[in-house]
Amino acid sequence: MDEQLRREALAHSRHALNLIERSELSAEERQQVTADCVRNFSQYVNPGILDYRKSVSTDYTAVEWSDSGSHFTDIQGHQFIDCLGGFGIYMLGHRHPTVVRAVTKQLERQALHSQELLDPLRGYLSELLALVTPGDLQYSFLVNSGTEATEASLKLAKLYAFRKKPHHNKGIISTTRAFHGKSLGSLSVSGKSEFREPFEPLVPGARFIPYGDADALHHELKICDMIGFDIAAFIAEPVQGEAGAIVPPDDYFPKVREICDKWDILFICDEVQTGMGRTGTLWGIEHWGVAPDIMGMGKAFGGAVIPAGNCIVTERVFETMFENPYLHTTTFGGNPMATAAALGALHATIEEDIPGQAAEKGAYLKTRVQELAEEYPDLYEEVRGLGLLIGMQFKSPEIGYAVSSGLFGRRVLVGGTLNNAQTFRLEPPAVITYEELDQVVKRLADTLVEVRRSLKNGARASSH
Repeated sequence: MDEQLRREALAHSRHALNLIERSELSAEERQQVTADCVRNFSQYVNPGILDYRKSVSTDYTAVEWSDSGSHFTDIQGHQFIDCLGGFGIYMLGHRHPTVVRAVTKQLERQALHSQELLDPLRGYLSELLALVTPGDLQYSFLVNSGTEATEASLKLAKLYAFRKKPHHNKGIISTTRAFHGKSLGSLSVSGKSEFREPFEPLVPGARFIPYGDADALHHELKICDMIGFDIAAFIAEPVQGEAGAIVPPDDYFPKVREICDKWDILFICDEVQTGMGRTGTLWGIEHWGVAPDIMGMGKAFGGAVIPAGNCIVTERVFETMFENPYLHTTTFGGNPMATAAALGALHATIEEDIPGQAAEKGAYLKTRVQELAEEYPDLYEEVRGLGLLIGMQFKSPEIGYAVSSGLFGRRVLVGGTLNNAQTFRLEPPAVITYEELDQVVKRLADTLVEVRRSLKNGARASSH
């Protein structure tokens, strides 16, 4: 690096580090940061993100700057009620003090692990997880994200099947509209063409059946048996999140468990979005009294402070890793910062009854939204969900876009997406207050008035 480039790089990094340390900015400085952010996204991150935000946001240049409780605050001081929840991250709200304290205190002593010595927090966290997860789940493989938890789940299922029948196919059955992550293995068992098609061929061996139909699983396993195609596992979300908060029939997962046992395959439960209290129980699968063989977690697992994930497994499955524990590894998984965050998150979740709060507040919010849906049958198709994972399905993607954009303009963030505008999610933190929920409902009602008026005006214009 020549001297001039070195000076430029240091000036650039010094400016960014100075911003991190600042608690207050002048109006001119705020405008400059906003301009810098837009320019940097356009030239160095991805201009497509800006184009997307222009299509769904009333202010595509809004720059997030701080957060607390149930809110984001942008650099101009505008406060947004967070009903997006980072697609499930902020179960405890933003910067929960228990999690922040655990991470801060750990950072003062040690940030990352040596990779060689035993790290105590990994042990404490794994023991706690064995205590609070369903059935006889026992051994944890700690990772950095939800998709890594899925990757680990798939590999462990395949390894278990390989130990039973070496040199045979090791297929996985998943469900249509499922979302299990976007790394290559996780994407292979995700059932949405928009995400899959650009990256074909994916990892082979995945088969798909309709979600919520246990008989379809039994039928598919019969077909696989007839053609000599071995199946290692069935993977499913307790409630399908990305698909729009799809809740299965009450008898679905008990039947799935029976079928998996009958055919001697593993049941992988993807709790990345539903875990840590989101649906009104600590783990979503607990609604049906079923215990999986492998369970993945992420998103809220790190307490919305440090990215973290985990794959927890029964002893009979995980013992395939005992002989060579390095068949599957991750450099940063289970690091002291992440384990401190997860320990703090689990402690706060249990101590503050986050699942109970999600159940009560979710029922309240869902009822209020259903009342609006009944008032606007020309806009809504359905309201569904469990706990604080609520899906609103509209008559068309255009209506969904308009509602999402209208709520953004009224400073409510929701889970509306470019690929699924017709249905979007309300996923606020469990610590949101009833006063804030009432504000969300009021702003939603105002938005619906505006959208209906716009549609009527558009219909009149087209008739002329």
